[in-house]
Amino acid sequence: MRQLFILSIILCFSISDTLLHAQETNFINDYIQRLENSQEYLNLVAEAMPSENYSYRVTPESSSFEENLMHIAWAMDWHSESLLNGRPARNWESDSELKIASKTKEEMIAAVNKTFEHTVKLIQELDTTQLNDTVAYGNLQRTKRQVLLILTDHITHHRAQMLVALRLNGLIPPRYMLYQ
Repeated sequence: MRQLFILSIILCFSISDTLLHAQETNFINDYIQRLENSQEYLNLVAEAMPSENYSYRVTPESSSFEENLMHIAWAMDWHSESLLNGRPARNWESDSELKIASKTKEEMIAAVNKTFEHTVKLIQELDTTQLNDTVAYGNLQRTKRQVLLILTDHITHHRAQMLVALRLNGLIPPRYMLYQ
């Protein structure tokens, strides 16, 4: 009887662990789908602004359209590579890969897409058992799951600034409902 009880407990723990792993895998799959939709929508937004207006600023102190675009790529790299994967952060002063520099509109969009694709690959390879592990996020501690959610909020925040720039340039942004 005692062996049956112990076997039942072991079975319950193994089933609950399997269910938890399946839930985390579902979260990652849903997250990747959302991230890919975000990439597709950001591409449409970036393409909608004429290249001659990429330096447009809504206000003098705000980031330009192109600065918002490239900041999305830089922050995506930092959230995924540094916070989730443990790579030291890029040195913003010396690293030019995700800076505007003398990049054309097409080169900036390509750099953002490359970062999205790399981020998706990294997230697909994440060990879902580590989603509750915490990392330093400024002065805060955040789980890796929270870092993923913060990343999508961050993309949305800067893309929204780009949408305002489109509107103020008399352009109609691509319809968002198709990319949720």
